[in-house]
Order: sequence, then C-alpha cells, then structure tokens
Amino acid sequence: MKTKLRRFIFLLYLVYFTLFLGYAETITFSADSMSGQKNGENTSTSLVGNAYIKTNDIEIKADKINLSGIDYQIVTASGNISGTSNQSKITFSCSNMEYNRKTKIAILDIDAKMTDSENSIIAEAQHIHYNQKLETATMQISVKITQKTTECTSSFAIYRKNQKMLELSGSPKIVKGEDVYTAQEIQMNIETEEMILDGKVTGTVTQKENNEQNDTSETSKLDSNKEGLKNE
Repeated sequence: MKTKLRRFIFLLYLVYFTLFLGYAETITFSADSMSGQKNGENTSTSLVGNAYIKTNDIEIKADKINLSGIDYQIVTASGNISGTSNQSKITFSCSNMEYNRKTKIAILDIDAKMTDSENSIIAEAQHIHYNQKLETATMQISVKITQKTTECTSSFAIYRKNQKMLELSGSPKIVKGEDVYTAQEIQMNIETEEMILDGKVTGTVTQKENNEQNDTSETSKLDSNKEGLKNE
C-alpha cells in the first residue's frame, strides 16, 4: 500500500530528483514515472513520460531517458528528443540519442538536427556525432546545412564551430543565392565565406551589373579538374 501511495504522489506532483556524484557534478531529472536498479557498477535509472535531465554540460528532454553505468555516465534517450549543449548554446533534436557524460560525446540518430544560433547554422542529417570538448559535429547521410542564404548538401560533413570551418565530401554542393558550386571536396569558412574546392570543380556564378538605362546580368560557368581551386 505504501509503495502504491508513493508512486501516486510521484506521478501527481512530478517530483524532481538530484543525484550528487563523486566528482561534484549533479544530475537533476524529472519524469511521469521512474524505475531503477543498483547492482554494483550496473546501476540504471529509467525515466518515462516527459522525461528531463540536466547536468553541468547538457539538458535533454525526451519521451524516455535511461541513465546507466558508473555515476550514471551513459545517458540514452528515445522519442521526441530535444536539448541544449549548455556551454556552446547549440540546440538539437532527433529520435534516438546516446550521450557519454565522461567523454562529452553525443550521438544523434534519425532526423537529427543541430542549430548553432551564434553562427546562424542549421545542420540536418540522419546521423550526427557531436564532441562537446572540441565543439565539432560530424554528420552523415542526407546532410543539409544552411546559413542565411547559403545551402550546403553532401553525404558527409564536419562542422568545426571554434574554427568556423565547414568541410563537405560525398557529392558536395553549395548554393549561394544564384551561384552554384560542386566538387569532390569543399571547405568553407562560414565567417568570411571563403571556399576551397578540390577535384572535378564545376560552378555557375551570376554577376549583376547596374547601368543607368537598365540592369544586365552576366553568367559565367566554371569547369575544372584542377584541385585546390580557391574562390574568394
């Protein structure tokens, strides 16, 4: 009877819990229901329904969150996931997620999306590997990255936030307004918009010139197999 009463109170008031860990970090969490077990190092806690956790480095909301391992090192989540990397203020969403609190690595799967509002970057892919320590995101499968009027697509991409660099490979393509660039590999500085295109470079660049009587446009096409073509 006491067990049922405690469960009812937990569901009714959505109680918040805080875990105090050996290295002075805390995990604050809440959910509609909770279950767990402790067997030596095989400690786990499962949060179901409006699950939420917050650590010093990250916040995660999901339908279900599980914490396991030594000091609850491994965090897995599923269903309607959203969250924030607290230091970089990068937000994210996906369907499945695993986060290691020790290595600070997050793996986002299925319809993964990351937003870096500081640099106006929105990145989408089926799989994103995010390293909080290095502020680096590696993206795979159906990659799409947008920044203001620039849209980048590829099969593989690396975004280095601190260096403000974007590296694209696997049929990469950049569309900037009316300009289009393709190559085997493309690097772009998201701050200066400087690009380096390597291998089988092609492109279409439209330049508009204003005259007193009318506006004319001139389109030039680039087609080169030379590696290391640099577009200022």
